[in-house]
Amino acid sequence: MTQTRFHLHHSLGYQITMLARVIERRFEQRIAEHGLTRVTWCVLLAAGEEGLATPSEIADFIGIDRTATSRALRQMEAGGLITRRSGEGDGRSIRVMLTAAGQAALQAVLPIAQENAAHFEAKLSGEELSELRQSAVKLLQDEPRIVAKL
Repeated sequence: MTQTRFHLHHSLGYQITMLARVIERRFEQRIAEHGLTRVTWCVLLAAGEEGLATPSEIADFIGIDRTATSRALRQMEAGGLITRRSGEGDGRSIRVMLTAAGQAALQAVLPIAQENAAHFEAKLSGEELSELRQSAVKLLQDEPRIVAKL
């Protein structure tokens, strides 16, 4: 059996990872001015724009585990961005809601997120962007989506 040399910089995983890091780093640098991280931004988006209210729903939406979500929620509550209240019924469930400060942060960062996406999407034709999205969906099909840290 012959071994072929593995070329890291040509591997799909490496190229996608590097692309994701570049996109994320550009975004993170800009939202840091607002005291947010990617995870806190995603929580604000989940609760404020998507109407998700439980930690489990938020974790599933973001694609991170429940522990990472709980940690982010604690930090955000301490920072005045969200409130957590017991849900109706037995009181064991938690409901997450944005505070006025959280809503303001979300509104301040939405244009940054939109600009960051547009910056990279503009580098591709409409057809290339559509093909990339279709390929990403195909590659993610039947793969686990939860990661410990976003």
